[in-house]
Amino acid sequence: MNDFEKILSGGDLRSIGNSNAVIPAIQNQDDFDELFKYLFHKDRRVVMRAADAIEKITTTYPQYLLKHKKEIFELSSVAKNKELKWHLALLLPRLHLESKEFINSRDILTNWALDKTNSRIVRVNCIQGLFEMMKQQSGLEKKFSSMLLEIEKENIPSVNARIKKLQNVRHH
Repeated sequence: MNDFEKILSGGDLRSIGNSNAVIPAIQNQDDFDELFKYLFHKDRRVVMRAADAIEKITTTYPQYLLKHKKEIFELSSVAKNKELKWHLALLLPRLHLESKEFINSRDILTNWALDKTNSRIVRVNCIQGLFEMMKQQSGLEKKFSSMLLEIEKENIPSVNARIKKLQNVRHH
């Protein structure tokens, strides 16, 4: 039995707390599955920190997400808290997506990126997620570029900095 809840609890919502302490405890799919359950926890801080750890783990082990695709889509359709959304924006492109799921993911991220009520971090991570998806499937360049132009007009420094960074990567 692990102490994930204890490790992920407490402190301030603006802090990732001890979420990095969970990462070494994830040695296999079963460990990951246990951690994944905390995305449905009642405490927003636990959810955010579990999502942070999951996002970091799946950078190296995206296959751990395979059996959780349905749950990630469910969370994406109901997520209200920005801390969960900004991690989901980076998890969606890591899923092995069928054609309809790919379109659904693209639409979710595009809507969140364009929604001015979303936090800047959510919007930046959606742009990053869409960029990752664009690399997986050709033909998205035009839509992606027009979305970036629309968002750039809002003149939000942190968002425009990410757009500029991604444009530099695309053109090199």
